[in-house]
Amino acid sequence: MSEQIEGRNAVLEAFRSGKCVDKLFVLDGCHDGPVNSIMREARKKDTLVQYVSKERLNQLSQTGTHQGVIAVVAAYEYSTVEDILQKAKDKGEDPFILLLDGIEDPHNLGAIIRTANLAGAHGVIIPRRRAVGLTATVARTSAGALNYTPVAKVANLTKTMEVLKKEGMWFVCADMDGQKMYQLNLRGPIGVVIGNEGEGVSRLVKEKCDFVASIPMKGDIDSLNASVAAGVLSYEVVRQRMMK
Repeated sequence: MSEQIEGRNAVLEAFRSGKCVDKLFVLDGCHDGPVNSIMREARKKDTLVQYVSKERLNQLSQTGTHQGVIAVVAAYEYSTVEDILQKAKDKGEDPFILLLDGIEDPHNLGAIIRTANLAGAHGVIIPRRRAVGLTATVARTSAGALNYTPVAKVANLTKTMEVLKKEGMWFVCADMDGQKMYQLNLRGPIGVVIGNEGEGVSRLVKEKCDFVASIPMKGDIDSLNASVAAGVLSYEVVRQRMMK
């Protein structure tokens, strides 16, 4: 479960063997035969590709022999949104899903996956771009929850929300400008949306949410860590479901 694969042959083999490559770093301006072969495989898998300078590749390299390409490989296989919905169906429960809008800190993602598992959520959905993937750090921080909680990676979070709405789901996002979470009905098929650590929930994603929930704050600062906010809001869902 290596996080990083370096060198042309090794990266090409990683793609062809079916490994889940989260991101591919390629030397800017390099378009020779082997690199073109890697790029073809990356396009087939819709892998995020980032062109960088030689200096940046050298900084990223763990071996010193990257040959112009470094692949960041997921430590765990991703599930699908359909897998998550099926898990809820198999349990005879309304779907309860956490959707993460651009979480970039692997420790936050791991902690949220751990909370999702303990709160009885059926899965976690993350976007492909501008977000951390399932690295070894995420796996460690999840304290084993990643073995039991499916994580799906999608190309477009708002389109995924539109599809899930057709399945009867509705969405609540955490934002300090919202209505107090205790005043909202969080029962039924629900998706809890947590925003980026610095910027919060993006405008387009927020517009797709049915409700905006604020978490009561009594201190001198105005925001919680993303993983803590996910825990607080998720356990309000748990509380309300237990009151049925």
